[in-house]
Amino acid sequence: MKIAYNWLKEFLEFDLEIEKISELLTDLGLEVEGIKKIESIKGSLKGIVVGKVLTCEQHPNADKLKVTTVAIGTKEPIQIVCGASNVSQGQNVAVATVGAVLYNENEDSFTIKKSKIRGEVSNGMICAEDELGLGKSHDGIIVLATNLKPGTPLAEVYKIETDFVFEIGLTPNRADAMSHYGVARDLCAGLLQKDIKTIVITPSVSDFYVEERTNRIEIEVTNTTLIPRYAGVTISNIKVKDSPNWLQNKLKIIGLTPINNIVDITNYVMHSIGQPLHAFDISKIAGAKIVVKTLPNKTKITTLDTIERTLHQDDIIICDANDNPLCIAGVYGGLDSGVTDSTTTIFLESAYFDPVSIRKTAKRHQLNTDASFRFERGIDPNLVEIALKYATLLIQKIAGGKVTSEITDIYPNKIENHEILVSFENINKLIGNKISADTIKNILASLDIKIISQTKSKLGLIVPAYRVDVTREADIVEEILRIYGYNNIKTSEKVNTSIPYFEKYDANTLQNIIANQLTALGFYETMTNSLTKPNYIELANLNKEANVTMLNPLSNDLATMRQTMLFSGLEAIIYNINRKKNNLKLFEFGNTYHKFKDNYEEQKHITLLVTGNKTNDNWITTNQKSDFFYFKGIVTTVLERLGFNNLKITPIKNTAFSEGINFSKGKLKLVEFGLVNQKIIKKFGIKQEVLFADFDFNAILKIIKKDNFPVTNLPKYPVVKRDLALLIDEKCSFKEIYNIAFQTEQKLLKTVDLFDVYKGKNLPKGKKSYAVSFLLQDKNKTLEDKQIDKIMQKLQTTFTKQLGAELR
Repeated sequence: MKIAYNWLKEFLEFDLEIEKISELLTDLGLEVEGIKKIESIKGSLKGIVVGKVLTCEQHPNADKLKVTTVAIGTKEPIQIVCGASNVSQGQNVAVATVGAVLYNENEDSFTIKKSKIRGEVSNGMICAEDELGLGKSHDGIIVLATNLKPGTPLAEVYKIETDFVFEIGLTPNRADAMSHYGVARDLCAGLLQKDIKTIVITPSVSDFYVEERTNRIEIEVTNTTLIPRYAGVTISNIKVKDSPNWLQNKLKIIGLTPINNIVDITNYVMHSIGQPLHAFDISKIAGAKIVVKTLPNKTKITTLDTIERTLHQDDIIICDANDNPLCIAGVYGGLDSGVTDSTTTIFLESAYFDPVSIRKTAKRHQLNTDASFRFERGIDPNLVEIALKYATLLIQKIAGGKVTSEITDIYPNKIENHEILVSFENINKLIGNKISADTIKNILASLDIKIISQTKSKLGLIVPAYRVDVTREADIVEEILRIYGYNNIKTSEKVNTSIPYFEKYDANTLQNIIANQLTALGFYETMTNSLTKPNYIELANLNKEANVTMLNPLSNDLATMRQTMLFSGLEAIIYNINRKKNNLKLFEFGNTYHKFKDNYEEQKHITLLVTGNKTNDNWITTNQKSDFFYFKGIVTTVLERLGFNNLKITPIKNTAFSEGINFSKGKLKLVEFGLVNQKIIKKFGIKQEVLFADFDFNAILKIIKKDNFPVTNLPKYPVVKRDLALLIDEKCSFKEIYNIAFQTEQKLLKTVDLFDVYKGKNLPKGKKSYAVSFLLQDKNKTLEDKQIDKIMQKLQTTFTKQLGAELR
């Protein structure tokens, strides 16, 4: 937010350097992010003077040029070649002298130099409006008043203003400081705390009066919850034209473009005291009636930017008697009801709209205007009538006209100030220092917070309605502290500390252990958005009813919260691949979000994503593709680092994987991992295999926190491992092999593990190769070769019968 130094001084008398004011504003919580010197006209017209054309003759070598002699207050007149058609003898003109710097509309500079134009010397330039930044016209040179003395600096004629602008990083809660008047209030409190006596100057509206009652506009408000206050007045016989220089300069300094006197006045009042206003051409209000209401969904309106917008059923709309939309209330004006050069009578609106409603409307239509910025944060409801009168007086002064109706003010339920009870003990306790009661009361008074009751230990306070952020005792303490000064709080030289209690395996500790393990393996941590596309769930056959949808999404691509972290991870994969990063190892700690009937649930996860080669290209090693077996080793090392061994391995059921397995402990599944389904990765434009692991962090925490890992005696008899390389149909899954194996041998078979998958060259069409390991053990004796061979033969025969498997 931009606050001009000289404009600020119109509301507060002070005499401090710019830097001191900047420091004080920052101490008060209005952080000054930068200070910039601003000129109402770039370059402040330095080197531009009034000149009198003494002679004007045709250029001997050019039909469209004139050779002039111009008096500019020097001993001798100068010769200037001019191409303007309207230049003539006797005129007072604007002359850019040699060495003057001019700026175009893009603020690019060029310097006036002595030159020869078609053989004639030119010692300067006679300027048009656009060449000096005084307007947009290039139809001819500027012709000045004849009573001006040659050599007079043009900056004196146009009263060029120079000011300093504070760029304030206003936090959303400080709605009261969204104007020069609001900042002046805070600055006054800060100055009083430093014993600098000053008062805030409130704009006077005592001269407002109604001249006639001949042009009243009826107002109807259909929903006083959405529109708590709405007021308006009619002003007739105005003349719409350019604003005077002082007003244009005020707006230019804070970065606004002047439009016309009426619109400029509404902008000036808004930035002065914080109340947005809107002016309607009364001739475009059908039925001489304003109706503030909501319209049916998909109603159309063309706004001032000439864009046709589709309204939502919850948007507050200003309509006429025929329900024609005139304006999106609190956000943007309508093209068909705005003030033009031919407007002679206006209806001036001032209102207080529901902040939440305005914010939703602005977001829906992707409009961020100065008005919506203020309305959605909460303005001062008591300024509605004052701002209306203030703007009316300015319009009468600048555009003429007279007030032709009483102010109609619809305000059925007054927004009351709120009461808060605070104790001196809590104030000092929260601040950490003792502040005297008198200092506290003086600070509160400087903030317009009234004391209505007082005891030895407590204060009863009334907080003005414009302080929407001050609702609790803690808020009052914060207000006292920021005015008292954070820098004034003394700190003790004694350092106290305590040893906090931490669980042995809290979530943060485990995350650090896992992160250290993975980064040592060459992984990079990512942080992806929890908001995602609603249609992603169709790729993995997830439950649509479990989607957590946003009530007011920023866009359709961010309309739901993720049920799985796979898709946000794949977005990161393709983002990197598109930037020539093909070998990736990524991990992420995050949450997934689910709706179960009427309950919502967040689940913690750790995910791994691997694609491309194991290592980047180098001359020492050959490229090795990251395969399932390599990925399984990484998953296993993470689990082993956490103390998990002898896990149950089961086939994966998740359709997001084409191949994969689960590791479980008891009934809790710890991780599922494998190759991502080709159909899914193709949707993201990924042309290489992607391996994905999803750890259930809640399950890991649940098991670890029990701290009861079973301890058993080492087995007396050895484990026997046998491997089979099976050639099977592509449709066959590891789950089928797993189930068949345990059905065939239930007594001695301990685990079945898939450690490699191969598809490609040297295999028959429609086939794939699985490398499967089998662990056998007898707790009572050592297994003999005959017994082992018999079991393996039995397994092989069963695989052949039921799956058509062949040994490779």
